[in-house]
Amino acid sequence: MHKFTMLIAILAIFSSCAKDAASTTGTDPGKTGDRKPSAEATYISFSGYTWEVRNEAGTSGPGPNYWSSASSNVWVDSDGHLHLKIRKDPATGRWLCAEVTTTQSFGYGSYVWKVEGAVDKLDRNIVLGLFNYKSGDDGHHEVDIEFARWGNNAWPNYNYTVYPATGSGNVSQTYELALNGTYTSYKFTRTATSVAYKGYHGHNLVEANSFFPWTTPAGYNVSTLSLPVHMNLWLFQGSAPSNNQEVEIIIHSFTFTAA
Repeated sequence: MHKFTMLIAILAIFSSCAKDAASTTGTDPGKTGDRKPSAEATYISFSGYTWEVRNEAGTSGPGPNYWSSASSNVWVDSDGHLHLKIRKDPATGRWLCAEVTTTQSFGYGSYVWKVEGAVDKLDRNIVLGLFNYKSGDDGHHEVDIEFARWGNNAWPNYNYTVYPATGSGNVSQTYELALNGTYTSYKFTRTATSVAYKGYHGHNLVEANSFFPWTTPAGYNVSTLSLPVHMNLWLFQGSAPSNNQEVEIIIHSFTFTAA
């Protein structure tokens, strides 16, 4: 049996996915909004959407980390699958992290990622995030799925966190994930009053393959904004992997189905 546990206090401190990422427009959750592309930015096409690839000269959060748009950090292969990689730059010795953000914003509906990789065996300093986030408003308007031990091997490795529309105090649940293989799927569904999560073994979203369902408590102040989708692979507190190994995760697809 998988261990089911709750670490709200821990996640309130550490579960901060996307800070300093791309900005968003669009406030009607029944619609989607688009950001104007920047001539200086790098973009990729994946799963039918345009994504901006994060690239910065210095360090920034989360972490802080270095972020690279190089094709050795972020690329789409011939099968249309997205690769995110943390790698060590041999020239500088820096560990370079990866993040992509949709230029389009999304509201109420279901968000599904089909993932390839041993996300249950990530190094304690590695974080993989799949989430909604309103840039520049830390602590609000964020819906997270995160694979992370937050630097401590004793902590569960699978995390759901929702930040409120206003006020303070996130809600979260954590779980000790142990997978049957390297193919898994992850889903959250946003409405005006709740966020509901579920994971799946394999890439078929059938109930027999599901695990760890959770829904925000009744009355919790969830975001009602349309928000971009982010995916990032980064280092907790900017610390190198404890095993000193580079990490690569493959996203086979991202799908949004409007409510």
